[in-house]
Amino acid sequence: MPSKVSCLYVLTVVCWASALWYLSISRPTSSYVGQLSAPARKIVKVHKANTTTFSNIRTRPLNPHRFDFIINEPKKCETNVPFLVILISTTHKEFDARQAIRETWGDESTFSDLRIITLFLLGRSTDSVLNQMVEQESQIFHDIVVEDFVDSYHNLTLKTLMGMRWVATFCNQAKYVMKTDSDIFVNMDNLVYKLLKPTTKPRRRYFTGYVINGSPIRDMRSKWYMPRDLYPESKYPPFCSGTGYVFSADVADLIYKTSLHTRLLHLEDVYVGVCLRKLGIHPYQNSGFNHWKMAYSLCRYRRVITVHQISPEEMHRIWNDMSSKKHLKC
Repeated sequence: MPSKVSCLYVLTVVCWASALWYLSISRPTSSYVGQLSAPARKIVKVHKANTTTFSNIRTRPLNPHRFDFIINEPKKCETNVPFLVILISTTHKEFDARQAIRETWGDESTFSDLRIITLFLLGRSTDSVLNQMVEQESQIFHDIVVEDFVDSYHNLTLKTLMGMRWVATFCNQAKYVMKTDSDIFVNMDNLVYKLLKPTTKPRRRYFTGYVINGSPIRDMRSKWYMPRDLYPESKYPPFCSGTGYVFSADVADLIYKTSLHTRLLHLEDVYVGVCLRKLGIHPYQNSGFNHWKMAYSLCRYRRVITVHQISPEEMHRIWNDMSSKKHLKC
């Protein structure tokens, strides 16, 4: 007889398929690019007495991040402090990608001797049907966190800051954190045992990934266009590709607090690099992090930590191949 979770999972898949079919035939596709755009705010009553001083003008947050959690998992770390928290940036329609990650490298039970937590990060969709589907998914898997900013490409920075805020607030005793995307394959053995080394003393103020030393792109046609009035400097500080980077958990609190006084940029990985520069933290280059598509071979994937642009189907094939052929030598 099928288990309750199995039935719920099948029901969720059917509901997702029905909802996405409905959306595809009845609604035009569009991308929302409003926000570094915030949602409508509650009206705050202003008292007549003016207590503003020069001091609190200087310390008032530039970017207060006044967003509420719509979906949260605040007790994830209460019973057992995790060695690693994995924060995965995703979108509402990527159910298949999330499920592939749950069943492969993001499975929280992969390491019997280490506590791993996997969380998927989302904003609020402008489509109520998708919001309801994610709510149902959350009730089954309890691995989704959502804040009430609009989920869009231009709000990826807010999504990452939400993850930093979550770790700092609900899981500040964790040892390490990884931020990545839903189309990334992660070689967990290399990440945990070769990079983080659980038997060694946890590092502090540590940040690593594929380090980029780049300059702002001023061409308005580019996906990575950066207006001069938003970032006037000719060079970016060193930053790690947002496809995957790892840091000690103390850095989550530092970045989040620094972001409150740092002007927002829509390029999430660049913005994190700006915060790191303010903190005096230098990201370490690690060649195991790949931010591009890489043709599969068992031996090649055994040497890396991340690979970009992996479909849910590929994720299953790669994971099954690597798991079943551990005895083979390269």
